[in-house]
Amino acid sequence: MVSYINSRKAEGAAVRHALLEGAMSRLRPVLMTALVASLGFIPMALSTGSGAEAQRPLATVVIGGLISSTIPRLLILPVLYELVETRFMQRGAALT
Repeated sequence: MVSYINSRKAEGAAVRHALLEGAMSRLRPVLMTALVASLGFIPMALSTGSGAEAQRPLATVVIGGLISSTIPRLLILPVLYELVETRFMQRGAALT
C-alpha cells in the first residue's frame, strides 16, 4: 500500500488523494486474503478428534491474528502515513 501511495505522489497526486486511492485499491486483496486464510483454519478450530487439543489453540490464535492485523493495515496505516507525511512537509517548509 505504501509503495502505491508513493507512486501516486510521485505522479503529482495530493497526499490525501493518494492515500484514499491506495487504501481502496488494497481493500479487496487484503480482506480476501485474511478471509480465505481464516476460513481455512475454521475446521481446525472446531476439530474434536485426536490432536485437537494442540490444533484448536493454534487455529484460534492464527484466526485472531489475521483479523487483528487486517484492521490496522487498512485503517491505521493510512492515518499514520498522513501524519508523518504532513509533519515532514511542514518541517521541509520551515527549513526553506
